[in-house]
Amino acid sequence: MLDATVLNTNALDESTSPYLRQHADNPVHWQQWGPQALQSARDRDVPILLSIGYSACHWCHVMAHESFEDETTAALMNENFVCIKVDREERPDLDSVYMNATVAMTGQGGWPMTCFLTPETEPFYCGTYYPPTPRQGMPSFEQLLTAIADTWSTRRQDVFDASAAIVTELRKQSAGIPAGGRPIDADFLAASVAAICADEDTTFGGFGQAPKFPPGALLEGLLRHYERTGNGEVLDVVRRTASAMARGGIYDQLGGGFARYSVDAEWIVPHFEKMLYDNALLLRFYAHAARVDDDPLIRRVASDTAEFMLRELRTANGCFASALDADTEGVEGLTYAWTPEQLIETLGFEDGVWAAGLFAVNSAGTFEAGMSVLQLPAEPEDYDRFARVRRALSDARAIRPQPGRDDKVVTAWNGLAITALVEAGIGSNTPKWVDAAVECGEQLFAAHVESGRVRRASLGSAVGDATGVLEDYACLAVAAAALFQATGDSVWIERTVSLLDAAIEHFADPDDAGSWFDTADDAETLVTRPRDPIDGATPSGASTMAEALLTAAALVDHTSSARYGELAAASLARAALILERAPRSGGHWLAVAEASASGPIQIAVSIAPGGDLMSAARRLAPGGSVVVAGETDSSVLLMDRPPVDGVETAYVCRGFVCDRPVTSAEDLSLALQR
Repeated sequence: MLDATVLNTNALDESTSPYLRQHADNPVHWQQWGPQALQSARDRDVPILLSIGYSACHWCHVMAHESFEDETTAALMNENFVCIKVDREERPDLDSVYMNATVAMTGQGGWPMTCFLTPETEPFYCGTYYPPTPRQGMPSFEQLLTAIADTWSTRRQDVFDASAAIVTELRKQSAGIPAGGRPIDADFLAASVAAICADEDTTFGGFGQAPKFPPGALLEGLLRHYERTGNGEVLDVVRRTASAMARGGIYDQLGGGFARYSVDAEWIVPHFEKMLYDNALLLRFYAHAARVDDDPLIRRVASDTAEFMLRELRTANGCFASALDADTEGVEGLTYAWTPEQLIETLGFEDGVWAAGLFAVNSAGTFEAGMSVLQLPAEPEDYDRFARVRRALSDARAIRPQPGRDDKVVTAWNGLAITALVEAGIGSNTPKWVDAAVECGEQLFAAHVESGRVRRASLGSAVGDATGVLEDYACLAVAAAALFQATGDSVWIERTVSLLDAAIEHFADPDDAGSWFDTADDAETLVTRPRDPIDGATPSGASTMAEALLTAAALVDHTSSARYGELAAASLARAALILERAPRSGGHWLAVAEASASGPIQIAVSIAPGGDLMSAARRLAPGGSVVVAGETDSSVLLMDRPPVDGVETAYVCRGFVCDRPVTSAEDLSLALQR
């Protein structure tokens, strides 16, 4: 018989996380992380079983179906543990702490993450997926549950000894990166870039072996390095990877947008979930690359990715959903894969055969059961036919079952989306993308920001309880600065400053300038305060803060500019160790460092009737530049900068050094090349 203090119902149905709601019908008495659940573990004197995942995670769904939906397994869980479900996207702080513990114990991490904690939330045993029966050296999940419950009952001190050792290690890891590395100058950046390029897979593009993840932020950094140095070999690396990804199955050849990763080294077969953050980072890169390298493939990918985000990820309130699931009705690839016969049935014989050759679909299949994921090994010779075939296949695919969508609006990822849409929109003169970014920004500040403090996520009209972490403040600040540059509306720079000042107050390490915690000083106290400056699937909060500070320093008054500039420099100085020892783990740091090494470049266009220098400035500006346009004295960069002889005029500066004013696109291009 269960203790009376047991929380004996599943409590996930009112969550603002679609992932947690997916588990609301499990027979497991899942609780959300919070004081009541933690107190229940103390009252019952049982361990906490913490399960962390996310809605687009294939193996999370597998473990749920195999174990969490099973009555016998659920009874074992409910009797011996307080069971807590966490959406890693809603609580990245918890995910960071317990992922570090999992890696420390097992040497690897991933999701679903399965951790056993003391009632004081200290981890003592961690892993990932566990099967329902013993498999490949893994115990069954029921065997593990029984063993953990027995250890807790009969060898409690062993549990405490293990948890104490793990917590000690976690606290060491959260000490932050020391300052005092090599100066991040031109020679340093050249060495870091050379080390990255040496890891290129010259056969298939990208870096490393399978599985391959699309390195959006890293490619952005390499592209900025090329723009600053003119190193053609670096541009070749960027081109090969950009083309390989765009031609592979990881890219949706019909609808646009990128899947999370490729299971093979050749970019052919994706793990099918599509994440907002990946597509935002890749849109930013491809839009930037399209300005540098006039390639129809790159231009098309940039445009189609933006349109994918607007069409398939945009929510009713104008923000962007987190992800599309990996599975459709429990089957991977059901929506996306094709056979030659299906192409012929949809398109007719001639177009079907032509499409099969174009998209590399054959009877052997590249995926499962003779199915193929569409690729585009070469550009079509007939673009009109290509467009017609794509439309027909897209229409046919639209009536297939579709993957689920996680409608959760995450502040940081929407910030990434805003920045990407703004930069893509102004660079290609596509106003609707900028308009969508403005609408999203207005909604985020209306719903997710209150009294200068940020909330992590919302679902529909309900804003979640989780407080914003560093990346939320930083990504939203970068987005607000981008919106100011696009619109000239001073409210956006005011919002940028408000976010930065709040982040400095609550996330900066007061004892180490340039070092940042990922959680606020007044956030929930965990077993350790997370601090991870490494760039991962998304840029780290620290590297994004460096970008926000560097950009804002060019847009605010001199007093604030000096403060922000010094903090940006101190933050970058701490990244030297990452860029020296593990440069591929510092892709966004590289992008920010390249912008800093360039000045950053500031272009202020003093507008005049009949002029169009603003469009040229936005088209020609290297990545990481700060570009504003408006009337004289309308913003800091335009103070005392009038049109010359009544003609629209661009003022170009690098850091504190300015060139002579220019009044033509040709002269502006020359000024930017110096």
